[in-house]
Amino acid sequence: MSVEEFEELSRRAPELVRLEFIGGKVRARPPADGTHGQVVMWLMRRCLEYRPDLWLYPTCGLAIETCRKGRARPDGVLAPDGHFAGAGEWAAPTGVLMTVEVTSRDAGTNRRDRVEKPDGYAAAGIPVYPLVDREACSVTVFTEPEKGTYRSATTRPFGAVVELPAPVGFALDTEKLKEYAD
Repeated sequence: MSVEEFEELSRRAPELVRLEFIGGKVRARPPADGTHGQVVMWLMRRCLEYRPDLWLYPTCGLAIETCRKGRARPDGVLAPDGHFAGAGEWAAPTGVLMTVEVTSRDAGTNRRDRVEKPDGYAAAGIPVYPLVDREACSVTVFTEPEKGTYRSATTRPFGAVVELPAPVGFALDTEKLKEYAD
């Protein structure tokens, strides 16, 4: 399937289905549950608290992978206020400081959030990728993208303080995430 064919399919998909195009394959994400949404909102509030100059855009479409052949919808994309104005449905990752994913309760979450997304975000040069893993009750922060992979990954349990290094530049106290563990 070409990128153009995927984009047409994505435009026609029902609102309950979030489609992504990663590694040349169409991936369907089920609707997020309430806890998933609550974690994203909690992260939005933390980002605004520590970095009021930035916004955590929920489910912004990004053109990722080499030569823009992939399309992903992170749970959150941290970028300057107004960064995506006029960008259309699938924005270039240039200027994105961080993407965030929160695992879901579906069979595809392991492949999608723990394998494919880190590779895609690293290939796009996105400096920081925290993965809030509800199953493992942990946050893994991927950093130092190089040649399509993150060279560093640090995992901390819910309740620990997690460093989000430059260019994000703040520490995240994850104690609250214990309340959202499934």
